[in-house]
Amino acid sequence: MVTLSQLSKSSGREHLCCFLTKIFKKPPVKMAAQRIAVVTGGNKGIGFGVMKELCAKFDGIVYLTARDEGRGRAAIEELKKLGPSARFHQLDIDNAESIATFADYIKKTYGGFDVLVNNAAIAYKTAATEPFGEQAENTVRVNFFGTLAVCRSLFPLLRPHARVSTVSSSAGHLLNINGDEPAASALRQKFSSPSLTEEELCDLMNQFVKKANDGSWKAAGWPNGSYVVSKVGVSALTRVQQRAFDADSRPDIVVNNCHPGYVDTDMSSHKGPLTIEEGAACVAYLALLPPNIKEPRGAYLWYDKQIVDWVNGPVPSFV
Repeated sequence: MVTLSQLSKSSGREHLCCFLTKIFKKPPVKMAAQRIAVVTGGNKGIGFGVMKELCAKFDGIVYLTARDEGRGRAAIEELKKLGPSARFHQLDIDNAESIATFADYIKKTYGGFDVLVNNAAIAYKTAATEPFGEQAENTVRVNFFGTLAVCRSLFPLLRPHARVSTVSSSAGHLLNINGDEPAASALRQKFSSPSLTEEELCDLMNQFVKKANDGSWKAAGWPNGSYVVSKVGVSALTRVQQRAFDADSRPDIVVNNCHPGYVDTDMSSHKGPLTIEEGAACVAYLALLPPNIKEPRGAYLWYDKQIVDWVNGPVPSFV
């Protein structure tokens, strides 16, 4: 016990500080980390629909990211009507510097995050006049390699029980690799291999671009659609990523992908029968899966939330 006479000595201030600390100091309260969700390409279409769903249902901050800052901030103004949870940060999935800047921001500001929705993508119109090789190169670069680059930068920041929801397409089903046989069957076998690696998958995507440029893609087994190949690649990537998460020291990180349906958006030239809200439903469902679920994990889902056999089908109705 420290006496008052001891406190009056030259070291009294130190004793007093220690004495009062022992009496009054409470153990620090550990605050729960702020939960964070990120949506790429969130300023319009399905991405904006997902933003609305997450703003209504996710218990944390939801980041709308977009390539164009003006359009992104305009979308945030719309979302403010639903509450204060939406924030904006610029992110171009086709720009390495932009990806690195965003990853650094999330790391320094929050230390990690909890939900990633890979939505940003491009598609050429049916009537596009650009050479097929050019379409293939641009579409695969953005839709597949851009998504992969985002994942590689942001996955180290995912917290335990994180969820990744990737937007694929009906075009992304493996049976759409339907070029000339037997080459097409050999490609499908490679894509569906349970031991497929990221590097091998990247090599397959680059092979397609090369064949598209030299005009031999059909004979090599590839289909007549660069968007198809880009989305098959994204769906295959989901399976590879889930296997890696299953071996990760962080528990219960889950990634899935889905066909959102044929939605009334700019990408579909507003021909889709589904509303943006209907198209966002399965994407948001996968982003909000509860902890420790058994399935879906690394799965391919239809817009109505049913799990579809990505390798063998059957493929549900194309809506």
